[in-house]
Amino acid sequence: MAFTAADRDFMARALALAERGLFTTTPNPRVGCVVVTDGRVVGEGWHERAGLAHAEINALQHAGAAAAGADLYVTLEPCAHHGRTPPCADALVRAGIRRVVAAMLDPNPLIAGRGFAALRAAGIGVEEGLLAAEAAALNVGFVARFTRGRPWVRVKVAASLDGRTALSNGASQWITGEQARADAHAWRARSCVVMTGVGTLKDDDPRLTVRAVTTTRQPMHVLVDSRLSASPAAKIFDTGRTLVFAALRDEAKIAALQARNAEVIVLPNADGKVELEQMMRELARREVNEVLVESGNKLNGSLLRAGVVDEVLIYFAPSILGDQARGMFSMPPMNELSERIALEITEARRIGADLRITARVRPADPDSPILRAVVE
Repeated sequence: MAFTAADRDFMARALALAERGLFTTTPNPRVGCVVVTDGRVVGEGWHERAGLAHAEINALQHAGAAAAGADLYVTLEPCAHHGRTPPCADALVRAGIRRVVAAMLDPNPLIAGRGFAALRAAGIGVEEGLLAAEAAALNVGFVARFTRGRPWVRVKVAASLDGRTALSNGASQWITGEQARADAHAWRARSCVVMTGVGTLKDDDPRLTVRAVTTTRQPMHVLVDSRLSASPAAKIFDTGRTLVFAALRDEAKIAALQARNAEVIVLPNADGKVELEQMMRELARREVNEVLVESGNKLNGSLLRAGVVDEVLIYFAPSILGDQARGMFSMPPMNELSERIALEITEARRIGADLRITARVRPADPDSPILRAVVE
């Protein structure tokens, strides 16, 4: 389908609006919308938070009577079902919208195609696919949850230039500079969950809250603690929103964590560790879109070997710690280079004195719909 330069400009504006909900919309997608009459924007809106008006409704309210006969640009297919809010497709019909240009189909099976069908049935012209990759990338976790039943998982690592994350005694604060740490807090803010392991809890006792950027929402905390050896006094439990995944059922330890408002889920695998694939599926069931892992090399390596890591964020500091310091990913010995985990570097950026490398883990299935959505 041929789109004009003006179409692209209006959709780019809708995407910029959608990004305003980056920290707040979970578990809903980030969506932006622009209403255009005679080549002029007459209404704009974005979705801010679950339960509040969708982007289309906000844009229509902004446009008022000018929406009649207008074109509407939206980054995701308008909904056609009653969820937390009424259907947006019905509102577009009532407003007299002439044409809808959408970036992408909604992967939610309750919607997928139904919104477009409702609009076409009402005589509204529908075109889709404009800046689809950009829209999917903005909602990569939402797309992942509905297309494969798992959230999008990022592993964040701060390391020396020789790939070391902590001294042999566990000391790691601070390898990177203040600007890099603030940048990492922005990744926390957009995530539904910040995950860590019990080893990091014992070494650093992190809070894992968003502090260096402004946000009205704090992510939930997830602790992977196979033996339930975490102290209930750990700072991670101070927020009262912590989910603990364990591999054994110890009622006394579970009760102690529950007293700190933590929820414990026991998911053992055959080796007496937490079953990581099922853990991710449980998080998706709880409407978790994006997970940020801030942990040590053991959990990092376990997640990577389990095939549940999608992306790595590595902040390299201009320093060297030596081969006695701890590495980034604990992995078993490899005998052939063909056994290595293949990555695709998507960005390299200077953050203060440090360098941030962003790379995606190449999925085993090259035809993965989530890969197509965010890479092509």
